[in-house]
Amino acid sequence: MKIKKLNLLSFARFQGLLGALLGLLAGIIYSFGGLVVDALVTLGWVVTTETPGLSYGTVLAFGALIGMPLIGLVVGLVIGFISAILYNLYAKWFGGIEIDFEQ
Repeated sequence: MKIKKLNLLSFARFQGLLGALLGLLAGIIYSFGGLVVDALVTLGWVVTTETPGLSYGTVLAFGALIGMPLIGLVVGLVIGFISAILYNLYAKWFGGIEIDFEQ
């Protein structure tokens, strides 16, 4: 069985979803890092010129939970669209990708 053509919108949506999920994972990791730093500042283990407790860093870290998935979604959509176009050109010249489904 060969994949001869990809639907541009379908593949772009798939790549956008993957990008958004990776962005969410990155946002969670970034937010957790901000939480750890703010906790260390609050406990007095790290000295800073800012006031202890919640700061702009915390707001930005939680903003990353929204921003990074959105950026991942947009980048994934664009990359998916371009990849599908390039694959469709490749498949015309070289016959597509052969897949073997075994049962």
